Amino acid sequence: MSAAPGSMFAEAITAIEDVSSRIEDVFARVGHELGRGHIIFKELNHGLATLSAELSGAEIEGAATALQEIAARLSDLAQALPAESALLDTIGKSTAEASALLKPLFKHIQMITIIARSARIEAASLDGDREGFLAFTQEAYDLGKAVQGSIEGCARDQQRLSEAVATASGRQKEFESRYRDQLVSESAELASAYSGLREQRGSSSHLADLASASTRKIAEAVGSAIISLQAGDSTRQRLEHVCHGVGIASGSAPSLVPEPVASDDGARAICQLQAIQLRDAQREFGGDIGQIVRALTAILRDAGSVVGQGRALFGGEDGDSSSFLARIKHTLAQASTLIATCEGAGRLVDEALAIVEETLAKFRQAIAGLSEATIDITLIGMNAGLKASHLGSRGSAFVVIANELKATADQVSAGAGRLRPVLDSIERSANGLKELRVQGDPAQLAKLEPQILQALREVEGGNERLGKLMRRLVDEGAEFEGLMNSAHGLMTTLGESSAALPAVAARLETTSAGAQRPQPLAEDQAMLDDLFARYTMECERDVHREFLQTLGLSSSAAARRVEAVDAADDGIELF
Repeated sequence: MSAAPGSMFAEAITAIEDVSSRIEDVFARVGHELGRGHIIFKELNHGLATLSAELSGAEIEGAATALQEIAARLSDLAQALPAESALLDTIGKSTAEASALLKPLFKHIQMITIIARSARIEAASLDGDREGFLAFTQEAYDLGKAVQGSIEGCARDQQRLSEAVATASGRQKEFESRYRDQLVSESAELASAYSGLREQRGSSSHLADLASASTRKIAEAVGSAIISLQAGDSTRQRLEHVCHGVGIASGSAPSLVPEPVASDDGARAICQLQAIQLRDAQREFGGDIGQIVRALTAILRDAGSVVGQGRALFGGEDGDSSSFLARIKHTLAQASTLIATCEGAGRLVDEALAIVEETLAKFRQAIAGLSEATIDITLIGMNAGLKASHLGSRGSAFVVIANELKATADQVSAGAGRLRPVLDSIERSANGLKELRVQGDPAQLAKLEPQILQALREVEGGNERLGKLMRRLVDEGAEFEGLMNSAHGLMTTLGESSAALPAVAARLETTSAGAQRPQPLAEDQAMLDDLFARYTMECERDVHREFLQTLGLSSSAAARRVEAVDAADDGIELF
């Protein structure tokens, strides 16, 4: 050992001290980052719980209910459109049929007035009871003119009705072709949004439970890593002890009091012992670093999973424009625009229905008047004919005219009878259309607007809060990930640095090698006992005892240590 260069020992001590100083610095920084990371993840868990509560709140529940109701209303509108179009077509056809029936009816009524005028001329030529016959014919003429005016009014109303129904039917078919698919699509979108919102609430609850469980796991992992970090101080102490032993072996151990110098065999033994201690310290330290790195990897994996699920559940990283609440807001806005379009299209149908009801009422009234008039005209004709027959041949012409008046009145009555079922058909179709229009009535649709606006306000408010929480989740998640990655990198680098220790141990072994095993003197054994007394970890003492056994030696300090342990009251070994 006297030939061993002092520079080798100095380089070994420098290399060991470098690793020791790195351990102290790295473990302090990693410990701080783990502590900070633990706090951040608790805040992350609180943020996720807040998000879950936000989706379970009354405001979002109100928005979900509005989505469901509006989706159902739009679906009803879409389903009603074909039926409305069909009923408008039926009304249009029945109106055309009524128009066709009015024309012959109008001609028959005109014929009554013509016959009444002819009867008046014939009555004027009669000698007997001329005034009575003139009164009969005048009454028939007046009744015919009155009914004729009523029917003319019906014809004008029928024309107005035909035009209104044709316009409404055309616009309805155009609206159906352009917007029915959109109504179905928007209804499906809103129904899907409702289902998604309900599912979101369930998923958010699951995420809150997952975050809570992950927080416990991460807390345990952080605690385990922090406990493992305590091994750093133990390793640092062991490396200090190795440096001291190498210094003694080299004869240059720093001390205020000059210490005895070891013999060559003593120096060789001490040097070999430090090489063994160094290898054992590096082995244990490598295991501790591996455990910490694995814990950090697990922490990153669990935290990344929770944050990733939060991002996937609540929307994009911006938490606003791509969030699911923003998409719901967009769908609601589209539904509002579509409903406004439905209102505009429905007004024409409602106006046509109003004209149908008004026209039907006039038609019913006109037919009722027509029926009474034809009865009166028939009675007038019959009475006039009977009275004229008593005049013999002088009244025969008047009898013929009276019979013609009665026959024409019967045709008017029959025409009115054919018109009634057509009007009944129009009324049934109008009533069916009115029932359908309850869903699309502007007043009913207008009631949806405040509901949509309220849902939009609730969604916007929730979206704003959700955006803030998402930004917080992303920011804190990034900070947590950065801290854990930093700690992971520091520990990995430290592990790579400590890998140099076995090479130092190998140089010490090479320097202390010899043909025979060392034979330390009594003074050397005292130095070995001093080294034993410095140990603070039981693993150091175990290595020391095993090394002495290989030399056939035993340590009095080691024996005293065993006796002290056996005599201890609590039997607890701290190191």
